[in-house]
Amino acid sequence: MPRSSSSDQLRYVLSAGRPDPLGANFDGGGVNFAVFSSQAERVELCLFDAESREQARIPLRERDGDIWHVRVDGLGPGTKYGYRVHGPYEPNAGLRFNPNKLLIDPYAKKLADPLIWNDAVYGYEPNRSDTSFNARDSAPFVPKSVVIDPSYTWGDDRPPEHPANESVIYEAHVRGLTQAHPKVPPHLKGTFRAVASAPMLDYLVDLGITSVELLPVQAFLDDRFLVRKGLVNYWGYQSIGFFAPEPRYLADGGIWEFQQMVRRLHSAGIEVILDVVYNHSGEANELGPTLSFRGLDNTAYYRLTGGGRYYMNHTGTGNTLNLAHPAVLRMVMDSLRYWVEVMHVDGFRFDLASTLAREADAFDPSSGFLDAIGQDPVLNRVKLIAEPWDIGPGGYQLGAFPHPFLEWNDKFRDDVRQFWRGDAVMTGRLASRLLGSSEQFDHSGRAATSSVNFVTAHDGFTLADTVAYREKHNLANGEGNRDGKSENFSDNFGVEGATKDSAILAARGLRKRNLLATLVLSQGTPMLLAGDEFGNSQQGNNNAYAQDNEIGWLDWARFDASLHAFTRKLLRLREEHPVLRQRLFLHSRPRRRDGLADLFWHLPDGSVPTPADWNDAGWKTLCVEIRTSSDTPDYDASDDVIFAVFNAGGEQEVVLPPCAKGYVWEVVIDTTQPDAGPHNPLNGTLIAPANAVLALQRAPISEVQE
Repeated sequence: MPRSSSSDQLRYVLSAGRPDPLGANFDGGGVNFAVFSSQAERVELCLFDAESREQARIPLRERDGDIWHVRVDGLGPGTKYGYRVHGPYEPNAGLRFNPNKLLIDPYAKKLADPLIWNDAVYGYEPNRSDTSFNARDSAPFVPKSVVIDPSYTWGDDRPPEHPANESVIYEAHVRGLTQAHPKVPPHLKGTFRAVASAPMLDYLVDLGITSVELLPVQAFLDDRFLVRKGLVNYWGYQSIGFFAPEPRYLADGGIWEFQQMVRRLHSAGIEVILDVVYNHSGEANELGPTLSFRGLDNTAYYRLTGGGRYYMNHTGTGNTLNLAHPAVLRMVMDSLRYWVEVMHVDGFRFDLASTLAREADAFDPSSGFLDAIGQDPVLNRVKLIAEPWDIGPGGYQLGAFPHPFLEWNDKFRDDVRQFWRGDAVMTGRLASRLLGSSEQFDHSGRAATSSVNFVTAHDGFTLADTVAYREKHNLANGEGNRDGKSENFSDNFGVEGATKDSAILAARGLRKRNLLATLVLSQGTPMLLAGDEFGNSQQGNNNAYAQDNEIGWLDWARFDASLHAFTRKLLRLREEHPVLRQRLFLHSRPRRRDGLADLFWHLPDGSVPTPADWNDAGWKTLCVEIRTSSDTPDYDASDDVIFAVFNAGGEQEVVLPPCAKGYVWEVVIDTTQPDAGPHNPLNGTLIAPANAVLALQRAPISEVQE
């Protein structure tokens, strides 16, 4: 095994290089290497051949502050490398330097060779205390960092830049979306190139979504406990490289494949949003492996406790990255800018974002991370979406993130599901969700689009399973069905799981349409889980994080064409009616232009609900008339209006509000008649079917008569 020696310096032409930029950067004639470590005593660059055999160890003798650097002449793209870092091994003080462990460059733009679980990858002896020292060499088992050629021809690529109020987000998994698609070429299935293949582009454009939000695609690892069970980390929430695309999604191994995906999606008018995991790393707690950050500078990268031996766990994964440290914050900001500037992505969804905004132990809306994002000229122009919670103290922060963040709104999911399940006293809570959850978001100049509304997401039941299962069925995960949420506010209509009972199937189909219609008719930014639009099921598994198989993949063979057509119909209705996608909140205030209120709530008989009505467990039919907000500027003024009925009870006569002279109401959405076009023009009253959503628009009498 090579050791640092003067012969290494003779084999390679070395120079001081530069401390900036961090990472391995090819300049046309060689590669500049720069890496952060504040407490290391010595840093070695390890070079590998194409077969990943270690060829040399080169000491980085230059240090500018806490950045160690060297330039190696003659190296180029494709060079495999890693680091070994020398320093004190004092776990009780948080210091876990071990030069026997090959370390991934935190700024590596590409990784090669999968992690092989072997006891050598641990800094300690696994059969002893975590304070013991493991002298075995981990290099044969650890992914290698790879120097890339940064050039890529983008042509006339332009970001679509859909405003939030015109956005429809489609949450998807790279592999799950494409692996079982019958028209995707076999050699591309499960890859970035498959996502932007012609069949998928045609499908996404036809559906009517504007933005694809991809589950984690930054390089991640498979947890050892999963590998031992024959499973994998399917979702990808165990990041180990914040600049590198996940290798398993590259058909031919080049990062250009990700860039090509983005360019092709952009050409179709579709944005790319990445689900990113900067709250923790895949190194787990003190019993985890030493793969990168732990061996480079444990006390800087992680939030530690117990004198430094243990890791704060605000994330449920064993560790928490320390964004309060300038070098760690810089890494996250550099990573975000890289994905925007070099990879051309259009935004980010931040996993467990409350963790990122913690100062000491408390969430702070003016934290270093949020302030850095807010002033950054690259990042403050892309979509930023927070998952506004973690498991730490005070971790639930829905509505607390500053502009321009949007936030996942789990209250929308839970309240809408409960209303349609028939739970008591849910009508008032449904009303709040229909209006963008103003009690959470209407402050500090935030928009109604700040609420990312969803009835399903990757974490939980699919739409089909929400109406087919009362209990989770996660045995395939190998955890005795203990994992995943137990309360899903779901229903099975009398039979758990699959059934051939036509009445039950009809009721389930209607419930799915009601949930989708409520999502699309609500103020806010709608998010659709991939596959919900055609009835995809995960067989009752509400935590398919380890299921890289038929459970986790979309089942295109069981395609519900009617549900798909109804979803398309809903999205087109939203596109056609500005009142369904407003930036400004609605508060039943008179509009300057005509004195009409921007919103009217109605009981079925047409009267205005009283405070007692809002708390009446028997009130199941909510009617609402939606116009443009009272604060809408004159240049955006519109006469558009929608009247909607959300009836979770029996058949109900509904008194319609008056129509302007020369107009009548016509039904454009009736979830009991999903295939019907505009119909039933009338004034006066209508009969709302039991358990149904109806949406009515105004139509000129002359057009109706024609």
